[in-house]
Amino acid sequence: MDQLARDLLGATLTVRFGKDVRSARIVETEAYVRNDPASHAFRGPTPRNRSMFSRPGTLYVYRIHQVVCANLVARRGEAVLVRAGAVKGLPPKAASGPGRLCRVLGISREDDGEDVVSGRRVEVRPSVERVNAILVGRRVGIRNAVDRPLRYALMNEPAVSRVRLFSIG
Repeated sequence: MDQLARDLLGATLTVRFGKDVRSARIVETEAYVRNDPASHAFRGPTPRNRSMFSRPGTLYVYRIHQVVCANLVARRGEAVLVRAGAVKGLPPKAASGPGRLCRVLGISREDDGEDVVSGRRVEVRPSVERVNAILVGRRVGIRNAVDRPLRYALMNEPAVSRVRLFSIG
């Protein structure tokens, strides 16, 4: 599961609005694994987290602190939070952080449950470039299982949030 979090680095997340298209290169992720007390799936399915229990490639979008965040389901009850992206033509920190990324791309709660493999509105495409050094760190913005090194980012990428909390891995 944490391998998916690494594999998503460098991938492109694209959102379509009719003829308008917005894309970001994924530069930072966090893994939420089975039996993880920090995961929304930890206590089982609820109306809020039902997409976390869908098939791989499903988008799980939830609201927290007046923003929405997007996760990609890896396996039933396991997902990867997309923490930051680099968007061409915008300052590096414009999509740094999961709420900013969703706002810049136009991802909303209505996208919850979207299949990102078929890409009707939201699509993820693997990177065509080889990803070099990856930073590994502890997840941020959670209260439980904070010691787990399940946060990943591309080294030397200005759009990454809180770079000082990483080590090379």
